[in-house]
Amino acid sequence: MRVVTPRPTQTNWPRPPSCLRADQLRVPPDNARITVAGLVILRQRPGTAKGVIFLTLEDETGTVNIIVWRKLYERYRRAVIAGRMLRITGRLQSEGDVIHVIAEVIEDISPLLDQLLAPAPESSPADPSEALSPDQQTG
Repeated sequence: MRVVTPRPTQTNWPRPPSCLRADQLRVPPDNARITVAGLVILRQRPGTAKGVIFLTLEDETGTVNIIVWRKLYERYRRAVIAGRMLRITGRLQSEGDVIHVIAEVIEDISPLLDQLLAPAPESSPADPSEALSPDQQTG
C-alpha cells in the first residue's frame, strides 16, 4: 500500500496533517491512497444511486469529489450527515478530467473551524521599552 503525503507548507489556517490540496490531486498515481480535507459544500444521495452518497469538499485551491459507498456511510453516518469540515482518506480514481476519491475513512474535523475565528497572536517587540506610545508614533 502506498500512501502519498504532501510536503508541508506554511499556511496560516488550521490545515489537518498529511492532506493533499485539491490542486495537487493530479500528482499521485491512480489508485493511490490519499487524504483530503475541506468544507462540505454538497451532499447528494440520488434515489437511483443505490445508497451511494456523493460529497463535494472545498479547500483554498478548489473542490474534491468524494464517493461514499453505503456500507461506509452506515459506519460514518454522523460525520457524513452533520460534518461541516471533513478529512477523508481513500483511493484516488482518475479517468480523463474526472478525479474523485473513494472514501475509506471519514473524520469530522469541524472543531478546527473554531480556530479560524481565534484572534491572531499579537506580535510584541522583544524589548518592551521599544514600544512607542501613541504620541511618540509618527506616520
